Amino acid sequence: MSSVVDVRVPAHGLRPVEEIVASIVSAERLRPFDPILIDFVAEFALRLSRAARGYAELQALAFWMRRAEVTRLGADFASLATGRTRLMPRGIVLHVPPANVDTIFIYSWLLSLLTGNRCIVRLSSRSTDQTDLIVGVIVDILREERFSAVASSTAMVRYGHDETITSALSAACDLRVIWGGDATVATIRRSPLPPHASDLTFPDRVSLAVFDAEQVAMLDEVELAALAERFYNDAYWFNQLGCSSPRSVIWVGAERVARTAADRFFPALHSVTKRKGLIVEPGTAIAKLTDGYGLAITGEAIRVQAIGSQVLVIDDRHLGPLPVTFPGAGTFHTARVDDLVDLLPFITRRHQTLSHFGFDATRLSLLADVLLGAGIDRFVPVGDALTFNRYWDGYDLLQSFTRRVYIDSGRDDA
Repeated sequence: MSSVVDVRVPAHGLRPVEEIVASIVSAERLRPFDPILIDFVAEFALRLSRAARGYAELQALAFWMRRAEVTRLGADFASLATGRTRLMPRGIVLHVPPANVDTIFIYSWLLSLLTGNRCIVRLSSRSTDQTDLIVGVIVDILREERFSAVASSTAMVRYGHDETITSALSAACDLRVIWGGDATVATIRRSPLPPHASDLTFPDRVSLAVFDAEQVAMLDEVELAALAERFYNDAYWFNQLGCSSPRSVIWVGAERVARTAADRFFPALHSVTKRKGLIVEPGTAIAKLTDGYGLAITGEAIRVQAIGSQVLVIDDRHLGPLPVTFPGAGTFHTARVDDLVDLLPFITRRHQTLSHFGFDATRLSLLADVLLGAGIDRFVPVGDALTFNRYWDGYDLLQSFTRRVYIDSGRDDA
């Protein structure tokens, strides 16, 4: 008996997986940044912006995919080609997004689509209001005849943990994009790929925020509140569970100044959470306190400070790996260093994003040079930790979703 999947985009309901694969394989091929692709993405951004009022994450997505940004992205893409190379689609791309960040599949899919690929997206079985809203907007747009080529080259499906289905989809793809952590990567990799295909993986990552303590201590109340609000957007949008959401806060500077800065910053952050109406469920609040005071009992933390149920500050005795369990929801491990480059022994390949405040490009570049790829793939200002772009986890996604075709005419006309 054939396995079936629930096809959400285009809206077809239950269909055999073989039928999905066959339709994608035979779909019309489009050139990277074809005008119809640009029109579709721009229309999607416009309609999503109208439909998603009140959803900050979706408004950010819509803004990022507006026509002006897609046009600029197309120009960046064109600049990657050379006189002897052409950038072509990889072919069929299977996207396996995470369950904890319910917008990431759209960024992955849209960049792949814009570069001319045909796409299959496995939607998480954990349906959310945001996911349902996004899918609804896409379905409505793809009903229009002008976007028929886009509709035929995309399938967004939902199914349980069925290795048979995953294997059938994997066998048809040229690139498999796996988000969602180490366990997900290991599970999906049990399904073999064709010999020519490859995986693009986004395993478990952690991120941190770094503050120049003296710069924070010098802020007036208005500036401090603005900084706290930007940090709130980084940490709380996905319950602090996104790979780029900061879990550690590192203060750079003298001990006395760092303490002054921290004692101003975290209450200001708590004020933001109160103003936003953030409610932490009792079970999560208890888990946070249990983890924090457990570290104090074992001596791994030198101070634990609960500011309401929204902010828990754990001053670690040593700068080192975070505990395996992490409750999120406003749990911040803190430490202090004298200089930014003192982070070197602490940083590992698992560290993805460093959001920063108070540092110029020279100091940040010095840290990047010292790290030499040991970790940290993104350096962004506080407030931009969750801002997606083509550079993610050390990959240039525009290049990852394309193949370079080399053309040598045998003449000196390159």
